[in-house]
Amino acid sequence: MAVPARRVSKARRDKRRSNVWKLNAPTLVKCKQCGEYTVPHKVCGSCGYYNGKLVVAHDED
Repeated sequence: MAVPARRVSKARRDKRRSNVWKLNAPTLVKCKQCGEYTVPHKVCGSCGYYNGKLVVAHDED
């Protein structure tokens, strides 16, 4: 029967089994002005509003 040449340490084994390396999906919230999904605490990219106030003037083409 095959035997591993080197034994894997408990720390290395546990690091591999941990869930630290998995990515999380970004949190998205709806903009109160236009309804688009945006990242919280950031200016909305589509309408330019943040916290109910116009922050970035957005010309519509």
